Amino acid sequence: MHAVRPHGRLFILLSFGAAMLLRILPLPAELAKHNPDWLLLVLIYWHLALPEAVGVGVAWCIGLLADALTGKMLGQQAFAYSLVAWLCLKLYQRLRLHPLTQQTLAVLGYLFLAHGIDFWILRVKGDGPFGWAYWLSVPLGALLWPLVYLSLRHVRRIFHVR
Repeated sequence: MHAVRPHGRLFILLSFGAAMLLRILPLPAELAKHNPDWLLLVLIYWHLALPEAVGVGVAWCIGLLADALTGKMLGQQAFAYSLVAWLCLKLYQRLRLHPLTQQTLAVLGYLFLAHGIDFWILRVKGDGPFGWAYWLSVPLGALLWPLVYLSLRHVRRIFHVR
């Protein structure tokens, strides 16, 4: 495995920073609950593009930061992100070979898994009730996956991040 160049690490950190800003972007209440999990989308991208650079430990740290930024129970998203990261690392060689449409279906599954873990933890805590609107951010995130994938891939190629 090749080491990631220092400017590549900086670019990866900047992409996570941009995703965090999109995650905490102040939106009207009706739109805020449909804000997709930008951090998870970027995390999935890096696990597919450079699996040696972003591991499960990074996913855990990003998840803890997301928990702190969004006011969720510490470890809630960290657990979900770590599980998705582990799955991505196990399956990245297969997923990279598939066309973007099939990758989108896999990303939909990953987003459902992470959102389902979030839902389960919230229900255990006694938060709720949740309607169908709670789940809308998942297909929205999957619909945005091609944009995230193509944008990050384009910029990664411009800056020669390997």
